[in-house]
Amino acid sequence: MTNTQTQASPARAGKAQPTALVALLSRESGESLIEQIVRSVAARIDDRVLRGGARMPSIRQFAGAQGVSCFTVVASYDKLVARGYLESRRGAGFYVRERSPLNADQRSAAGAGAGVEPAPVWPDADAGKAIDVVWLIRNMFRQTPYQQMPGSGVLPNEWLDGQTVANALRAVGRQNPNLLLSYGLPQGFLPLRQQLQQKLAELEIVAAPEQIVTTAGVTQALDLVAREFTRPGDTIFVDDPAWFLMFGSFAALGAKVVGIPRLGDGPDIARLAELAALHQPKLYIINSVLHNPSSTSLSAAKAFQVLRLAEQHGFTIVEDDIYCDLHPGSAVQPATRLAALDQLQRVIYLGGFSKTMAANLRVGYIATSRQWAERLADRKMLSTLTTSDIGERVVYKVLSEGSYRKHADRMRLRLDAVRGKTVRQMERVGLTVDIVSPAGMFVWADAGRDTNALAERAMAEGLLLAPGSLFSPKQLASTRMRLNVAAMQDPAIWRFLERELGR
Repeated sequence: MTNTQTQASPARAGKAQPTALVALLSRESGESLIEQIVRSVAARIDDRVLRGGARMPSIRQFAGAQGVSCFTVVASYDKLVARGYLESRRGAGFYVRERSPLNADQRSAAGAGAGVEPAPVWPDADAGKAIDVVWLIRNMFRQTPYQQMPGSGVLPNEWLDGQTVANALRAVGRQNPNLLLSYGLPQGFLPLRQQLQQKLAELEIVAAPEQIVTTAGVTQALDLVAREFTRPGDTIFVDDPAWFLMFGSFAALGAKVVGIPRLGDGPDIARLAELAALHQPKLYIINSVLHNPSSTSLSAAKAFQVLRLAEQHGFTIVEDDIYCDLHPGSAVQPATRLAALDQLQRVIYLGGFSKTMAANLRVGYIATSRQWAERLADRKMLSTLTTSDIGERVVYKVLSEGSYRKHADRMRLRLDAVRGKTVRQMERVGLTVDIVSPAGMFVWADAGRDTNALAERAMAEGLLLAPGSLFSPKQLASTRMRLNVAAMQDPAIWRFLERELGR
């Protein structure tokens, strides 16, 4: 047990090294040092690394360890007091405030008054939270700088084109104000769907605007499809490993989630055939291109076999192509999409712009047959009425003005520039990388030990890892973890991995 976890006495807790309480401070992140300290300390209190009654380091001790001024520490402690995390005891210093319903209310009020979302308050019984999907997502949304989130699934903000998005938003704002006050169309902003028709045609997927339904990201798209085409007790196939968020979402609908082993060129076909005969699934969710978490892509041979099995056993394929624009295209590298082979007969195609344009716009889409598009639009109305017409207008503006293509090229080039040297450094510190995809942001690395335990130790130092157990519907312990090559540039990450892996 570390000193920061010791609860024997306030005096003993006060001996904690301040560097263990705060992630590595950055003077180039755009976030003030005060807010970085507040966020890091609050996260450790929320995660119960610091327990109620623990004494905080003195102002002078904290300032010396972090290389900041005493004024910065005083201002940080004052903000933590105002938000209900700390209490000041005259003549004795600052202490972690004991949790109670009253404190939770005070924290919520303080967060609302400060213009920030209050951190979640966990009951006392939840003293040692397990590493699970909610744990990973919660810590991703703590707004830890991307440099300290090698397990994240997004590109750094400075890799994206925020200025173009801002210009598009301003242009939309200058339109007739009445256009921005009403609901949009259930199927989505028509000019955007017409633009998406052209985008899909470049992928050799033929889809009229009437076959496209916009959604609040691929997350909502998957939820709509699962609700429309499955009932409690039905089976949904997913890749194993695969994107973790859908496991719990499908299970909450009463579906049985079964993993299909994913190999370097697609699913294990023999296992898929065996399990399809056994379970008679309704849906199979698959990343054909730049699979999450391995960045591998489906081979043409495997694609034909998957379609054959879908027809033989009567299941529908849901092709999640959220990483589409990070792939250079078939002229440079092979990229087989099931929707292009099937032309939306038995395949439902999903796409979006959260990874490459702006996650905050929450604009995704579904391409499918006309009949299914109508059903999914009705399902969308029952769920959210319509999606944000403003966000869809912004995305349309960006796509239609032609700069997005060059932006996608720049992102791919930046990933290409860091991928090779990052993988070599992974291997030097003791990670094993079986397959290095020539595109995409992820590496599926083997640490040779339980990565849940590794992730817990990393979080104690302000580093977010994504352990392999989260990427399997079985959620069993794993030596694998997903690493984002665009978020591996902070030296603190390499120091941690080198120390933990013994290289």
